[in-house]
Amino acid sequence: MKFTQTLTITLFTLLVSLTSFNAAAEDDKRKLVEMPKMMQQHQLANMRDHLKAINEILMSMGKGELDKAADIAESRLGMSSLSSHGASHIAKVIPKEMGAIGTSMHKAASRFALKAQEGDALPAYKALQEVTSACVACHAGYKTH
Repeated sequence: MKFTQTLTITLFTLLVSLTSFNAAAEDDKRKLVEMPKMMQQHQLANMRDHLKAINEILMSMGKGELDKAADIAESRLGMSSLSSHGASHIAKVIPKEMGAIGTSMHKAASRFALKAQEGDALPAYKALQEVTSACVACHAGYKTH
């Protein structure tokens, strides 16, 4: 399979996964996680930045700039980014399982960064899918409002 076909399939899968959350409110079986409004806003801002970082990673990879994609992943999503996100504060108010999904996403981002640094795009794209799978799992299971 050609690289561009793999990229197209990966992006399509991500799009389908993200749009599958359009169930009616009465059918929403996600667990409501209540937290102080300020923390909720902080967490939502973090998630918007995570999505922006994934978009920047994809743009960099599309240009063949795997080192840049690795830098974005590690600095904005990876394990070294936790202190800048205030993750320890939010971890105190979310369910343990939700926190485990978040940690798995950060670990997956660090693994992606290592794969991207190796310079082979296909394994890097496969590793990036582990990052987005954690996002999909969390959003499928939890909501904050």
